[in-house]
Amino acid sequence: MAKITLDNLAHSYLPNPTGEDDFALKELNHDWEDGAAYALLGASGCGKSTLLNIISGLLQPSQGRILFDDKDVTHAPTAERNIAQVFQFPVVYDTMTVRDNLAFPLRNRGRDETYVAERVQEIARMIGMEDGLDRKARGLTADAKQKISLGRGMVRKDVNALLFDEPLTVIDPHMKWELRTQLKQLHHDFGHTMIYVTHDQTEALTFADKVVVMYDGRVVQIGTPDELFQRPEHTFVGYFIGSPGMNVIPAQVIGNRAMVGAAEVPLAAGYGHLDGKVELGVRPEFARLTQGEGLPVSIRRIEDVGRHKIIRADMFGNEINIIAGEDDTVSADMNRVSFDAAHVNVYANDWRVKPQGEAA
Repeated sequence: MAKITLDNLAHSYLPNPTGEDDFALKELNHDWEDGAAYALLGASGCGKSTLLNIISGLLQPSQGRILFDDKDVTHAPTAERNIAQVFQFPVVYDTMTVRDNLAFPLRNRGRDETYVAERVQEIARMIGMEDGLDRKARGLTADAKQKISLGRGMVRKDVNALLFDEPLTVIDPHMKWELRTQLKQLHHDFGHTMIYVTHDQTEALTFADKVVVMYDGRVVQIGTPDELFQRPEHTFVGYFIGSPGMNVIPAQVIGNRAMVGAAEVPLAAGYGHLDGKVELGVRPEFARLTQGEGLPVSIRRIEDVGRHKIIRADMFGNEINIIAGEDDTVSADMNRVSFDAAHVNVYANDWRVKPQGEAA
């Protein structure tokens, strides 16, 4: 296992970048803890795989350094970094049996055959392939081959880090939950440093101790699932995490109150002078449809999703989502919405503004 340090790291695919917009990966300075499980989460093209490939040594960064336990590995080849990587599409040796595929990384490092056999059996049990160990990989389904790839990545206990690049893309949906659970158990049992790239918030939030949210080549927040939900540091985090995502509402903020249109919204704390684009961020879970108090809304439709109702509405020309309980009554005269002041975040130019009195 290793602590991974990103020091002044950035990358451009252009030979002579002239400005920030030319960088696919904008400057990063982060320490990722030894033995922690991280998920890199973001939309396609945000820089997740670029960062993962730099960490693994498949790509040399345009600037900055990568350190494993404070040792500079920026220019070290992949083989010297002692990492295991599982890619989006399965990479297996078709002419080998499942057993030999799983054993290959250990035999390649000269491990004793008794240990190899025990470890292969353990991993095969973990990925549910004990009964197929003597089958050739050729002819297996794509999800079975990806399970072999996952197993081969997990078979070594001595790696500095395990890197996963959207590894469940080709896995049948009913298997995804099981494999995520097994990866989480592996992390619990052996304490590998794990980095898991995905665009799926469910995968990220169920796998990782901390989620690294990326947007437009930049890390916009690193936090626990609860931190990302309660206090998104960037409006993209609020939008991307949650279903539906956070409501983002243009506003003017004056002290401990906000003006949305001609209506006033109370805030739980005060704010200083704010410049630029100012918005409120309110999750649908903290919005409540009412009859007589709050901001005027016009309901467009109601979606009953079983666990709760999602109310799609318009407010001063902005779309807004409200979540109501499955048993809550929604009547025609409920044309106002109120917000839980303790869960209203304030943003200036897309970044969360800390209220007065909040610890840094």
